[in-house]
Amino acid sequence: MITIIGSGKVGGDAALFSALKRLDDEILLLDVVDGLPQGEAMDINHMLSEQGIDVDVKGSNNFADMEGSKIVVVVAGSGRKPGMTRMDLLKINAKVVKSVVENVKKYANDSMLVPVTNPLDPMAYVAYKVSGFERNRVFGMGGMLDLSRFRQFIHEATGHSRDSIRALVIGEHGENMVPLPRFSSVSGIPLTSFLSKEKQDELVQNTKQVAAKVIELKGATVHAPGNAISAILESIVRDRKQVIPVTTYLDGEYGHSDVSIGIPAVIGKQGIEKIIELDLNEEEKQSFDAGIKNVREAISQMEI
Repeated sequence: MITIIGSGKVGGDAALFSALKRLDDEILLLDVVDGLPQGEAMDINHMLSEQGIDVDVKGSNNFADMEGSKIVVVVAGSGRKPGMTRMDLLKINAKVVKSVVENVKKYANDSMLVPVTNPLDPMAYVAYKVSGFERNRVFGMGGMLDLSRFRQFIHEATGHSRDSIRALVIGEHGENMVPLPRFSSVSGIPLTSFLSKEKQDELVQNTKQVAAKVIELKGATVHAPGNAISAILESIVRDRKQVIPVTTYLDGEYGHSDVSIGIPAVIGKQGIEKIIELDLNEEEKQSFDAGIKNVREAISQMEI
């Protein structure tokens, strides 16, 4: 069973995409709001029925129902409102995530734990520390979402098929994210061969700013994060061993320890099976370290 804690728009979409991909026979939506996960589960099941997909989506307000889950996704928390930075959510959501993870530890102690709640990097740190799980079992969704946005801008700039584009974004899931044109490509050809440095820099800035733009226009980002969650779950469930940027606890990698931030890793049935350390140039390292500094500051403001 896959459990998704938080049955709002992103949690609902994560359940929907996971069901469409048939990632498990049973998906549980959990929420503290009475009726919300039950109604969302009914709605998804009605669609799955027409599609002929035999995945059972259930809704519950009882944490005990997650018992036996192989993967638990934590989306619960206050959403980001227009004009609000991810760090504005820090103190509100730290308490929520801590409470939720304590329940995960109680009822699904052998699960993979995938935090999604913003601000993601500090929340992944909370999840790791509170759970006491091995490091390979706790990794947050952030870079996967950011690279999907970067890929779209590359598609728009080059006109090439989205399917041929590979992109990479590391660092903080927020204003200090690090889109990496040097490590992105079109059909294996480096992106730097297609675009000028000026155009690359423009795409990087667009990627950093686009989430706030979507929130300004429609109030929340929904479909891209829901899909990003399901993509990570698919690599776990199907042991695809994809290289995916995930937020995880660093223990000396990239020259940092006791902090959680986005880095590329091989994701398979054991969770994080290998962390990949990129040879960053000076500009990339400065941006990465700026994110580290920001996350450390956020962590220092939390009570864990």
